[in-house]
Amino acid sequence: MNNPIVSIIVPCYNQAQYLDECLQSVLNQTYEKWECIIVNDGSPDQTDEIVQKWLDKDSRFQYVYKKNGGLSSARNFGLNVAKGEYIQFLDSDDVLDSNKFELSLLEANRRNTEQGKIIITNFRIFSVNSKNSIDPFCEIKYDYLNFKELLLGWDSKFSIPIHCGLFEVSLLKNFKFSEEIRAKEDWLMWLEVFKKKPELLFIDKPLVYYRTHAGSMTYSREFMTKSLIDVLPHIDKIVSKEEFNELLLIRLKDALEKTNNFEKKYRSIKESNSFKVGLKIKTILKQFYLLFFAKKVMNFFK
Repeated sequence: MNNPIVSIIVPCYNQAQYLDECLQSVLNQTYEKWECIIVNDGSPDQTDEIVQKWLDKDSRFQYVYKKNGGLSSARNFGLNVAKGEYIQFLDSDDVLDSNKFELSLLEANRRNTEQGKIIITNFRIFSVNSKNSIDPFCEIKYDYLNFKELLLGWDSKFSIPIHCGLFEVSLLKNFKFSEEIRAKEDWLMWLEVFKKKPELLFIDKPLVYYRTHAGSMTYSREFMTKSLIDVLPHIDKIVSKEEFNELLLIRLKDALEKTNNFEKKYRSIKESNSFKVGLKIKTILKQFYLLFFAKKVMNFFK
């Protein structure tokens, strides 16, 4: 497979404002043998109108519309219609470097093996313009790219944005993203793929760009904690009992450490002079029935 087809799967939901930049990064690829499957997951915004421009521009773009079912559902839909020998997942707010496919497949062609190949690259992050990117929130190292590290070090040591990977399609045979969980479905995917012991190739260059913005689900700590609890039963099904117990122990230690750190910070604040003064003022105001009035007055200064 010296010139394989790359199938890019782009799920879309309420991110029309980012879609042009995302699809332009696909069109800019120096490797030209690709198909881009844009999956509209019942988005109520202007996704339809924006996509039409790209369909008119290049026949390699394909468009499908489905009833809203969530990110995993949209990716699964794309997997069902993909015809390529390699799969590239790309969320509609993220961006690819123009050389990603060319460099990844050049590396893959150097390996003559019957094992399914996965080519992982490094990444950078941005908020507005990918040309003004900054260092990533974690470092991806070759030593991290194995099943044990993915199981025990995910989120605490590192995580891998899904578009960092280029997957030979055999690694995703019979695989479906879990549609029962709303986050960490990518963690589950990486574990499933690495269970198959793929031929791993790592390009230590930032060939993808990960967008951070206030609307991102990962900004909610409560949501991500719940997602961790939700994904654990799924992980329990694909690892040994010993591995699962080790994972639970590590997560418990991590939670206890965070709780202890919070308690230390809370005690430090309580012992500070500003906190004591504030507490004293609050007590005085309560005594003179002025607290309610003071709150009303302070609202005028917000």
